[in-house]
Amino acid sequence: MAKTKEQKKKILEELKENLQKQKTLIFVDFTGVKVKDMFQLRQNLKKTEGLFKVVKKTLIGLALKDTGLEADLEKIKGEIALVFGFKDEVSPAKIVYNFSKENPNLKILGGFFENKFRPAEDFIALAQIPSREELLAKLVGSISSPMSNFVRALQYNLKGLLYVLSRIKNT
Repeated sequence: MAKTKEQKKKILEELKENLQKQKTLIFVDFTGVKVKDMFQLRQNLKKTEGLFKVVKKTLIGLALKDTGLEADLEKIKGEIALVFGFKDEVSPAKIVYNFSKENPNLKILGGFFENKFRPAEDFIALAQIPSREELLAKLVGSISSPMSNFVRALQYNLKGLLYVLSRIKNT
């Protein structure tokens, strides 16, 4: 069913508002993705304060133009959906990338990161970066590693000394 002019204006205003609040915007092609799978993707994005929105290309173009973002939507083929990241830049990219590995019909087309249009490869690389928690765990491991190695070395020296003394005692 076609949307009325008033409905389109409301969608456009909502889209502009989301574009102004976003930290990351990812264009995805969802052609062939099942509705239940898209529902699961929406739920995963909601957990990280993300949003999955299906909008016509003409309305996307108007909203982008009004907010000062530039993208050539004519080059983008297929059905477009927008993935907004409001809380942080990385988690929506990770969620969409992991979802696209499970559902090959969903394709990352590109998007906006730091208010500049980036190709799909940039979002895939961004999604493959370890999370903040993983990086902190690696840092703690790197800091504690020399100390634990030193303690092990001292233990081996003591064990070696005890072994030699026990051999001397037995002979």
